[in-house]
Amino acid sequence: MRLPDFIAVGPPRTATTWLHEVLKGHVGLPLDIKETDFFSKHYDKGIDWYADYFRHCPPAIKIGELCATYFASPEARERIARHLPECRIICTLRDPVDRSYSFYRLLRRHAWTKLPFEEAAAKHREIREQNRYAFHLAGWQRQFGADHVLVGLYDDFEADAQAFVDRVTAFVGIDRIVIPPGRAFERVHPIETAPPSRRLVRATRQIITWMHSRRMHRAAIRFRKSALGRFVYEGGRPYGPLAPDVEARVRELYRPEVEALEELLAIDLSAWKKPRDPQAGHSDKRKAAMSVARATSLDDLRDPIFK
Repeated sequence: MRLPDFIAVGPPRTATTWLHEVLKGHVGLPLDIKETDFFSKHYDKGIDWYADYFRHCPPAIKIGELCATYFASPEARERIARHLPECRIICTLRDPVDRSYSFYRLLRRHAWTKLPFEEAAAKHREIREQNRYAFHLAGWQRQFGADHVLVGLYDDFEADAQAFVDRVTAFVGIDRIVIPPGRAFERVHPIETAPPSRRLVRATRQIITWMHSRRMHRAAIRFRKSALGRFVYEGGRPYGPLAPDVEARVRELYRPEVEALEELLAIDLSAWKKPRDPQAGHSDKRKAAMSVARATSLDDLRDPIFK
């Protein structure tokens, strides 16, 4: 029975899908699907059901899973520790306002909420719980030991994707993966537009869920990427940037969580507490990311990616 040597646990919308695509061909990953959700949603199916996803993996390579539903689930954490006590854990953390707005778009895409963003940021359980970075990260560190938990900042990924991947591969214990030019700026699942109809989304989601439940993963992915699938999920109005007053209020809402994470990791996350300049372009955002990366790179032993 082959089971993962490492698991990237999320939370969602923190480049786990991008990292999954980078790791393909270099490590063993679940067959035909990125996230099995075994430890969070399908644990009743048994460990043999989970191991079957890795039956194709050669014995000489490291194997892993990147599943963003695990981060905020104490049950998933305990189950992973029960079956994989030596597993290496990767947590990728992103500015909570940016992550929440991106995740909110995902919730809207699947008709899981119809609340306005600011209200969803305060009330939607999944958004709030996944943003309790310090609380859940401390749980992973207690369960597996801090030396077995890799903490990566999305800001570091944006500032230097190659260095970000280098830290991951060193932590996992595989050869260095060179990122091709331009790959660092690819976004695997951007969400720029809303769906045109919640009712149509719900009906389509039932079909796709049925396919996945029977491990028809390739068919589900083809259906999702078809012209019909794209219309169902992306055929509505484009999302705009957050209004400055909304962003400022949501930043204050999440400030205690950011400060708790600063204390836990002994790093400066000031950029996560300040409203963004609405006129700032990509280059300014990249400079801000590099500023956070420098602030967190205290020395080799305290590099936050290995904290």
